[in-house]
Amino acid sequence: MTPIEVPFWAWATLALVVTVSVFIDLFAHRGDHVDSRKRALAWTIGWVVVSLLFNVYVAIYFGLEAGEQFLAAYLLEKSLSVDNLFVFLLIFSMLRIPRTEQRRVLTWGIAGAIVTRGALIFAGAAAVKQWHEVLYLFGALLVIAAVKLLHEPEEEQENRTLVWLSRHLPWSKTLDGHKFFTRKNGRLLGTPLLLALIAIELTDVVFAIDSVPAAFAVTTEPFIIYSSNLLAILGLRALYIVLAGVLAELKYLRFGLAAVLAFAGMKLLLSKWIHVPPLVSVGVIASCITIAVVASVRARSRERVVAAAAAATAESVADADDDDQNAARS
Repeated sequence: MTPIEVPFWAWATLALVVTVSVFIDLFAHRGDHVDSRKRALAWTIGWVVVSLLFNVYVAIYFGLEAGEQFLAAYLLEKSLSVDNLFVFLLIFSMLRIPRTEQRRVLTWGIAGAIVTRGALIFAGAAAVKQWHEVLYLFGALLVIAAVKLLHEPEEEQENRTLVWLSRHLPWSKTLDGHKFFTRKNGRLLGTPLLLALIAIELTDVVFAIDSVPAAFAVTTEPFIIYSSNLLAILGLRALYIVLAGVLAELKYLRFGLAAVLAFAGMKLLLSKWIHVPPLVSVGVIASCITIAVVASVRARSRERVVAAAAAATAESVADADDDDQNAARS
């Protein structure tokens, strides 16, 4: 694809969309109430609609191929962000952060992600422009990340992160309302909210090192990569509420995510010889995630059937034992 010229007003439009979206989200979720899953699902759908409308905007002003690239990069980032959500769930569980406070931590976490993603994307774009071979390094990193995802559970990674933070950060194990800092015996200490926020930010940097190079497998245009990243992470808070109760049941999801990373990595490594159109990338990414989710749901259904059958058998055996004991007494 011929490099696109992105005028100032396009960046201004992106900034306006993101600013208005954040303002609406903060205004609608002020206070301490916790969204129901139904309401969070409505918000998730709303964020997807906003992203698709921006996708149409990109396609109209920069061409159909740019629109296809945006869609592929957005779907890629949205898929990989699900792994972030699982890690968020682990962090909140380990630190016993109540649901009423999780939203506050995620808000600041997403704000930090907007900044760190931007820095990584523009640094990566500058490096690729100067040294095209950097794309092969990105490809190798993605393949390594895919293998690591298959072999190292997220629990181990987050345990190490939280243990390190708890040893090096002065903090209190008790919450102090909404505060990230508290004072005890004259000492300024971090609360579990601060520990969770730092752990989430560090985790997002690690994930960004995977997801940002993956986006370069779709396009090298900074505007498309950054805008698709921003719009994908804006709805993370609502998506977290929707998926929080079912993430642990998606036992094969990490295989699907590993396949997505491996696909992006091989696409970069073989880019000199093989060109994969953006829409093909969309199909591959969607297929990997769909197959993983369907396989997880079917496996969970089989486990429930087996558990129900085992419970029924145990109950039958118990009833038979009771009958034998009653007969013996007679």
